[in-house]
Amino acid sequence: MQKITIAKGDGIGPEIMDATLSILKAANARLEYEEIEIGEKVYLSGNTSGISKEAWDSIRRNKIFLKSPITTPQGGGYKSLNVTMRKALGLYANVRPCRNFHPFIKTRHPEMDTVIIRENEEDLYAGIEHQQTDEVVQCLKLITRPGCERIVRYAFEYARQYGRKKVSCFTKDNIMKQTDGLFHRVFKEIAAEYLDIETDHWIIDIGSARLADTPEIFDVIVMPNLYGDVVSDIAAQISGSVGLAGSSNIGSQCAMFEAIHGSAPPIAGKNIANPTGLLKGAIMMLTHIGQVDIAEKINNAWLKTIEDGIHTEDIYQPGVTSEIVGTREFGEAVIKNLGQKPTFLEEESFGKAVKFEVPEYRRPASRKKELNGVDVFVDWKGQDPDKLASVLEKLNGDVNLTMITNRGVKVWPEGFSETFCTDHWRCRYERNGHPVSNKHIAELLNKAFEEKVDIIKTENLYSFDGERGYSLGQGQ
Repeated sequence: MQKITIAKGDGIGPEIMDATLSILKAANARLEYEEIEIGEKVYLSGNTSGISKEAWDSIRRNKIFLKSPITTPQGGGYKSLNVTMRKALGLYANVRPCRNFHPFIKTRHPEMDTVIIRENEEDLYAGIEHQQTDEVVQCLKLITRPGCERIVRYAFEYARQYGRKKVSCFTKDNIMKQTDGLFHRVFKEIAAEYLDIETDHWIIDIGSARLADTPEIFDVIVMPNLYGDVVSDIAAQISGSVGLAGSSNIGSQCAMFEAIHGSAPPIAGKNIANPTGLLKGAIMMLTHIGQVDIAEKINNAWLKTIEDGIHTEDIYQPGVTSEIVGTREFGEAVIKNLGQKPTFLEEESFGKAVKFEVPEYRRPASRKKELNGVDVFVDWKGQDPDKLASVLEKLNGDVNLTMITNRGVKVWPEGFSETFCTDHWRCRYERNGHPVSNKHIAELLNKAFEEKVDIIKTENLYSFDGERGYSLGQGQ
């Protein structure tokens, strides 16, 4: 028996969890349950994290967590517990299979069978934000080599274990050459170790357009966090419905399984929610812990139920649906079909779908790191970059002012009067051919203080083995 932690969550969460647990029980899943409470009630009790220490202890002790959707209260600065859990437990891989069930569930893409694998811990979801001036806020996009290597390798291992033929990578490295550029480089490096698997790379915009139009050309897609969050919902919807998609969040020690949809408060308590998303998450959980026989039995029963036209209201189709049922009744229909197999829909094989290990990250030899200068970010209410430059050039010494940008666009030297400027200026100082140290940067900042320049942030400019480790200004 495997002990797991469960949480019934908020909104429709308790209803879909009860239906899912009834199916697991009827299928003789070898599980014991330890229930915790998380989400809205915990938030509103005064716990700003939405989870108690005892609940954390349960998840960390049992390692496997089956979770219904939760509600994060509006306002009050409450942080998303979903994001916190993924990061705190090291759940770096988010896996979302998006398969069609044509013709029993409506879709424009009857050949779609795509898996989105999303990096789960970093990118803009690091949640590091600052207001720097009256007019400008920033969010830091953090992409790390360890994070890239783990998720990309996981995608290739997943493809190999599940008999998938191709892994695609989505980034925007034509614009974000450092962050998305690193993700793409790591993808190419690791792809070279899996020559049995076809690969390709797409810029996120055209890749998403092709996914929405011809998803059958994709098999497994791996991408950074934010893109993966957006694209996986799109993929789930065009395959049939977001309400049908389950999700796994995999780490080296713990794993969390859930539906990808939210808690849907407007329909809570009405017995009309479709429990399929959470049930699919539970099937992924059974596969992960090695209970493949139970996973196949439940999945086949679900397929048979869909074929029989026993549908919840959200997937109703005239001429296809034979009976519209509620949450509880749908669960009962799946239970009646346990032991049966679908007639028309293709069975999914879970024979190889067992837990696999991704090698731990090995830090490569350090590269030669050299300081080339500093970007100084300044709060200045003027509009003429030449006037700002005349002040900033007074700070020249071991590093000299070479460029000013506003929202990334070069406005000095030789800027355009048409360029709209806010009160947030990036002022680049670079060395004059001789080595630069942090001491020189400190001297620059001290001069700025004397000139009453309002510095709000600095970023040192480094090269690594002679390769520039920072972006040029747009137009530079």
